[in-house]
Amino acid sequence: MAEKDQNNLIVYCEYDEGKVADVSLELLTKGRVLANKLGCKLEALVIGDKLDGIEKELFVYGADVVYKVEDKRLYPYTSNPHAAVLINLFKEIKPQVCLMGATCIGRDLGPRVSSCLHSGLTADCTALEIGNHTDPKTGKDYQDLLYQIRPAFGGNIVATIVNPECRPQMATVREGVMKKEIFDPSHKGTVVNLKAKDYVKDEDFVVEIIDREIVKSKINIKNSPIIVAGGYGVGSKENFELLHDLARTLGGEVGASRAAVDAGFTEHERQIGQTGVTVRPKLYIACGISGQIQHIAGMQDSSIIISINNDPDAPINKIADYVIVGDVETVVPKLIKYYKKNSK
Repeated sequence: MAEKDQNNLIVYCEYDEGKVADVSLELLTKGRVLANKLGCKLEALVIGDKLDGIEKELFVYGADVVYKVEDKRLYPYTSNPHAAVLINLFKEIKPQVCLMGATCIGRDLGPRVSSCLHSGLTADCTALEIGNHTDPKTGKDYQDLLYQIRPAFGGNIVATIVNPECRPQMATVREGVMKKEIFDPSHKGTVVNLKAKDYVKDEDFVVEIIDREIVKSKINIKNSPIIVAGGYGVGSKENFELLHDLARTLGGEVGASRAAVDAGFTEHERQIGQTGVTVRPKLYIACGISGQIQHIAGMQDSSIIISINNDPDAPINKIADYVIVGDVETVVPKLIKYYKKNSK
């Protein structure tokens, strides 16, 4: 049985091919900060097979307790068994907060668990904080709630969502939104080994994975130090080739706003923002991007931002370090020319 420590903060850690997903480590990093503010323990839950030593990776990111549920039938992920573990374990340990990645697994698992526990769930959060809340109707005060922050109403506002009564407070976060940082290389915690049969019924294993094939994207903009991103203002798929030329010249990758992807200018894998990937390059060159909230959420932590736009009042210019007012098809070739000239 699990420890009787209750009301802690727990992170569901995705485990595949012998390693914990980056998004889970990012959430442990953030979870450590939140747990410190709440004055509670940070817990991690790993479900799968061959979990020997996995706790060593999680302890350094600040985990105080690592729950391990090991059974060969629990790997790879299937919906019913993993949901059963969370639902039954949460009834037992009663965490006040649960965080998980907004991945294909988290998007499947989170709603199942929150629905069964009647807890509520905020998806695709861009920020998580701890704060107080006063109900405007009843005047009741609540202390130390999880502020679940995300763009809403098509990105026109940033909403702060709270869950005063139901527990756990659940939120999902996309990979790259939070920073992944080791808390303490010498940090040690407690391992709690749970028996699968105590949490999962045999009939939950009705689905068996016979064959599994994972095709990874050939486009990887997340780790590129230089990104040249284009928006709807680039104008055409042909003009996007200019961005590829600039990216090749600088040794970077090409990204895009949702508007550019929706217009068919480039692939969805290059989409940056709330509905794409989150990036933190050393240099971000935004070409013809107006700067909607959803896009800014995915690139605002870039070290240096250069905006190229024919609209001097474009919202993205407010967060840019440098602004070049002009047409993309005029400015970008000049950048390529001068960079090549001065890099010899």
